[in-house]
Amino acid sequence: MRDVLHTFLMALSGSLLVALAGLGALRVLRGRSVTAHIAVILLVTVLSVLAGILSAAMRMFISDHDLHVLLIVVGTAATVSLAVGLWAGRRLARASMWAAEAREREREAEARRRELVAWVSHDLRTPLAGLRAMAEALDDGVVSDPGTVADYHRRISAETDRMAALVDDLFELSRINAGALRLSVSDVPLGDVVSDAIASATPLAAAGHISIVAEPSSGWPVVRGSVPELSRVVNNLIRNAIRYTPPDGTVTVTGGQDDGGGWLAVSDTCGGIPEADLPRVFDVAFRGATARTPEKSAGGGLGLAIVRGLVEAHHGAVAVDNVGAGCRFVVRLPSADRPGRAGTGHQAAPAAAG
Repeated sequence: MRDVLHTFLMALSGSLLVALAGLGALRVLRGRSVTAHIAVILLVTVLSVLAGILSAAMRMFISDHDLHVLLIVVGTAATVSLAVGLWAGRRLARASMWAAEAREREREAEARRRELVAWVSHDLRTPLAGLRAMAEALDDGVVSDPGTVADYHRRISAETDRMAALVDDLFELSRINAGALRLSVSDVPLGDVVSDAIASATPLAAAGHISIVAEPSSGWPVVRGSVPELSRVVNNLIRNAIRYTPPDGTVTVTGGQDDGGGWLAVSDTCGGIPEADLPRVFDVAFRGATARTPEKSAGGGLGLAIVRGLVEAHHGAVAVDNVGAGCRFVVRLPSADRPGRAGTGHQAAPAAAG
């Protein structure tokens, strides 16, 4: 019994020394990776066993033959344990990093949702107040002359259309974010889509004394896509360019095909976008208009976010850059003859005129 107690105390003292050294190592490694911490813990476990074995061997409680056997067993177990521990540590580290990134993305998404709610609340509350005031004025007979009544009716119709467009944008964005967007993909002549979008936007451009210039339809590629969604992309880009282009300015639409697939570029003469705002242009409800024309930024801040969502749903890419006196938005889409993911860059697209 005395020998057993003596052996226990020697093993305990050796293990405590190893444990204290391990705690010191963990303190030094504070803030390091999960893999390093798991490796230290495994080493402490194995070295504690080894310390107990060596202490017992030094007191002649273990023969040389048994010591060799134990060292082989402990060494093999230590090697396997460290290998498994390092593998598990790397997996835990990756999972931890993924969880941290997921939490950060969730915080950013929540911030964007709150920003979107604030913008939409403002965009709906203001016209609703005006509509209520005009409706009450008409109901109470405060306004009776035909000219003013007609003006009120025109303004009510315009505000109703604007709110309907905002609700439509919100619905489209919610479909994109929820993954409920279903595309009817076919071979689409991009020139036809651009022609229809320009015809639709021409009255808006004419009202602002803005010219829309497009290259001949023979230069446009045929891409793989869904006509309604591609029409919305082109319409949003052209109307966004018109909104921020000052009077007597020009909106230029070009397109073509290269090794990366088909591409479409919409350029304007808005004066450019501040470099700090370029990465956020496609964010929901972002309306950075420092260098652009602020009085014309009446949109809901959702058009470019919808553009990015629809283009990515087509396995394409969209980018923006400052060019000359304005900025240029470039959309890349898979070609009809080479379906697949389009390139993310737009260096091959030639600079648009104007």
